[in-house]
Amino acid sequence: MSFSSEQKRERWLAALPVYNEAGYVDGVLDEVRQYVGDVLVVDDGSSDGTSEILARRDDIRVLTHGENRGYGAALQSAFGYAIEHGFDGLVTLDCDGQHQPKRIPRFIEAGRNADIVSGSRYLKRYEGDSQPPAQRLFINRQITAQLNKRLGLELTDGFCGFKAYRTAALQRMRITETGYAMPLQLWVEAAAADLSIIELPVPLIYLDLERSFGGSLDHAETRLAYYNQIIEESMAAACAQGRVLPANRSRFCSHSLG
Repeated sequence: MSFSSEQKRERWLAALPVYNEAGYVDGVLDEVRQYVGDVLVVDDGSSDGTSEILARRDDIRVLTHGENRGYGAALQSAFGYAIEHGFDGLVTLDCDGQHQPKRIPRFIEAGRNADIVSGSRYLKRYEGDSQPPAQRLFINRQITAQLNKRLGLELTDGFCGFKAYRTAALQRMRITETGYAMPLQLWVEAAAADLSIIELPVPLIYLDLERSFGGSLDHAETRLAYYNQIIEESMAAACAQGRVLPANRSRFCSHSLG
């Protein structure tokens, strides 16, 4: 891939939130380093030896949470780091083998012309794609449909963590959710700010079929209700704080316009 001199001046950071990934972290990071020079790992309170593995590497930067604070909290730390250190863009991907680092250059390239580039596991079928767990596929479809209807978006995958962001766009969003619902608040914030969004196809790879979302959220109906609640609350907050641009105000704030 060749870039113009102007493009080469942009600085991009790859960031990976990590929690108890001792079996994957070294291999994934070795691959990530082939495609981007600046790599950040946010160790979200790992207790399985991941921290010791990270400490042995001198080719990455590590932020450590003293205790497990949640997926959203780890990404908030990555967002803050990218902003504080003057990066032009940030690519986020998981460290459990579900996201292919070789696709990082495509996300960076697309991120030069969009505020947010989001991976989608449903835009294209790849040979060897996993069969997603039925409940998780159902929730993804339901929530993605809600996001499109409520926010005027055209997403096909509301939850994929493989993304690229312009750092300037990150500064226009207020992300406070610390758990797995953070992407839903992010979409609300992006729509409120009228950020440009595109999707890129990525393979559908499920390696953690038994993932726990924590307590009652392991029940699909409870998780779906919670996700819808976060969408509602995030929309109300953006409206109440006056951060919704005029183009989207009637959609976000219709309950307060009468």
